[in-house]
Amino acid sequence: MAQFLYYLILKPLSLLPLGVLHKLSDFLAFLMYRVVPYRQKVIRENLRNSFPEKTDEEIEVLVKRYIAHLCDLIVESISLFSMSQKELQKRVRVINPEEMNQFYDQGKNVILTFGHYNNWEMSAAAFNAQLKHQIVGLYTPLKNKFFEKKFKESRGKSGSKAIPKMEVKAFMRTYIKKKRPFALTFGTDQSPTYSKKVYWTKFLSQDTAVMFGTEKYARELNAPVIFGEIRKVKRGYYDIFFEVLVEDPSMEPHCAITEKHTRRLEKQIIEEPAYWLWSHKRWKRKVTRDYPDGVIPEPELQV
Repeated sequence: MAQFLYYLILKPLSLLPLGVLHKLSDFLAFLMYRVVPYRQKVIRENLRNSFPEKTDEEIEVLVKRYIAHLCDLIVESISLFSMSQKELQKRVRVINPEEMNQFYDQGKNVILTFGHYNNWEMSAAAFNAQLKHQIVGLYTPLKNKFFEKKFKESRGKSGSKAIPKMEVKAFMRTYIKKKRPFALTFGTDQSPTYSKKVYWTKFLSQDTAVMFGTEKYARELNAPVIFGEIRKVKRGYYDIFFEVLVEDPSMEPHCAITEKHTRRLEKQIIEEPAYWLWSHKRWKRKVTRDYPDGVIPEPELQV
């Protein structure tokens, strides 16, 4: 079934010009908003809780704009199966690579944080070719081995590496021995699996569990933490701006790094809400009595 879906539907669609696929996106958006509503209860609830000051009319505008954006993400991700490296580099540009490259020149690994904002898939596939560091993304392997292979090929177009979470330690040891600086990337807005292994904070007006992995690895590697802001220039075109959040993790109080990257992502979402992943059940984890003050124990660092 997976091969059927890929070779008879996804692959042929990916060969179409992106402008044609965007027309398909318009039709999908109409269907998902008007005909077969897609997760609109979740989307509206997330938006209302995040922006209690907005009117029902303002929320509805955001719902419609978000669904249109989501449909663009779908067709643009399909296009990656056949998009050439040349076209990909035209559509996604790193505007200030020197913010990261300075640390490569110093022989330092970096921690790169992103949110599921704008087209993170296209950005992840593009920016390795525009930077000096080896880009490494952590991910949870798909159950379907065929699509696992195809998605890894799509995301690795420019040489970035997708590493299963359980293999990251082995990968880091190998690259540290080679003395080749790498950039370990984290999508910091995912909902954690285990509530006890998180940092609790206010995010978009709500009690939110934030994964602690970004801070943990920043301290283990003594690596600067950089935020990647993906901005939509126009339909199908994106710019990436890097901002150094922390230069020396050893100088930061416990949990300060997690607060910094969470606040930076929140700022981006508030400025333009429609481009974040609102159909995701981000707040399914609730505060427990284990850490009511939002503080987790000091982690054991392994250098």
